[in-house]
Amino acid sequence: MLYDAADDPASLSRTELREAYERQIRDVVDGVGVETAAAESGVDADLVADVAAGEVPEMRVEEAAALLALSDDYPDSEAIVLELRDHLLLGMTTGVLDVDTIASNVELGLSGQEIQQALEGRNPMTLEQLAAIHRFIAERNDR
Repeated sequence: MLYDAADDPASLSRTELREAYERQIRDVVDGVGVETAAAESGVDADLVADVAAGEVPEMRVEEAAALLALSDDYPDSEAIVLELRDHLLLGMTTGVLDVDTIASNVELGLSGQEIQQALEGRNPMTLEQLAAIHRFIAERNDR
């Protein structure tokens, strides 16, 4: 469900972590087929085709969740997104992290407020942003 795409996210680069998310999504798309994935998830067909081709598209977390939800191995897309947010927020609590600390360490060009809005779902979050935030939280908690 994205947060579990890699066993040890702190040990990976943010690119490697994003690629782990993409592999997880690609496995589902490969299992159901590109046309079915696009039709049933509501995700743009070109984006789904890019995922299947192994390209690195700019994908939002909600799109990724919609594709993962096509598999019987995952809950519905809303549950995936909510569980992901809970996982990140719990990691922040465990690591005694605030959004300003995250913003100053992830090199995304986002303010603490923008990080908070992305974590809360008030602004979209890309897989690239998720990878950077997830990795930093995991690394902080591994100390």
